[in-house]
Amino acid sequence: MIKRQKASIKDCIIHKVGNKFNDTKNAFSDSTIQFDEATYNLILPYLLKPFVSVAESYRFHHHSNVGLNEINTYTDQLFNEEGDFIEVSKHILTQLYEQSNSAQIKTGDVVVCYFENVQYEDYFTDAVGIYKIENKTEFFQTYLESGNYDILVQKGIQAKKVDKGCLILNTGDTEGKIVFSVDNNSYDTQYWIKSFLNIKYPDDSNQHTKNCIELCREFSKEILQPNFGGQEQSNFLAKTVDFFKENEIVNLETFKEEVFDEEDHMHLFEDYKKSYEAENKVLIRNQFDVSDRVLKKQKQKIKTEIKLDTNIQIKLDVDAPDASAEYLEKGYDADKKMHYYKVFFNAEA
Repeated sequence: MIKRQKASIKDCIIHKVGNKFNDTKNAFSDSTIQFDEATYNLILPYLLKPFVSVAESYRFHHHSNVGLNEINTYTDQLFNEEGDFIEVSKHILTQLYEQSNSAQIKTGDVVVCYFENVQYEDYFTDAVGIYKIENKTEFFQTYLESGNYDILVQKGIQAKKVDKGCLILNTGDTEGKIVFSVDNNSYDTQYWIKSFLNIKYPDDSNQHTKNCIELCREFSKEILQPNFGGQEQSNFLAKTVDFFKENEIVNLETFKEEVFDEEDHMHLFEDYKKSYEAENKVLIRNQFDVSDRVLKKQKQKIKTEIKLDTNIQIKLDVDAPDASAEYLEKGYDADKKMHYYKVFFNAEA
């Protein structure tokens, strides 16, 4: 997560990337952009805003030596002033082009930008941004001709969100430089994240928190809901969120003891965890620090709704773990031969 209030653009260039699979060629620029004031004031937030709310960061990866990661090497050259900005930006474009091994990969504009004074946590640093603009938006343009106004349709870049982008900071930790990435066209995520950037999540509290909550969400969806119903699923999710909110450190043994009332549910969770780790190639730590910002983001993805086949939905508050058990009662009506939920309340809100 970064702040952009004091950031500025030192260098910026635009190239066009083709598609290697379709033999569509690249088109290179030989000079950087000279912004007028209005364009500069619009493009600076456009390029940095996508990363302001990103909670999770990445690190560069390579199967043998991270020093051989191409984008890591090119950004090192820029940060260390060992290469010309324009030439390095062309190498970056070529690296992106080499990964377009499918007709599905779109051509587009590629922006490479060098930023100064990007704030990360409590200090300022330089950063390199790489953006791929794949989609152009149609808009109306009015113009004056022979004393009359007319209108035509043009295509341009929508100044709201980038299609694909990454921000590489000139700072890091023991696992390497800090990298943020966004992708609003996720049909080809492997192409951007793995093939082009070759980045992975670091081994930190952000990732541990994310992994564990995603495990719990999938367990509730695949095991609890089909076998024990929506109320049991919602109870578990609400208790999970409450446990993460109340504890700075998550210990999985303590978590299971506090969240599960039934021992057989605990065993189901343990079995599911093993299969989930193997299938998704992740390791769920037995103990880790909670990341509050990741918890907040993951909580938004949790749905605690009971959907019934009678076109009625019961929405439960994920922040009220005891409400379902105390005020929602499930039963069976023998006369109607139907299940029912009984809801207790004092007044309608």
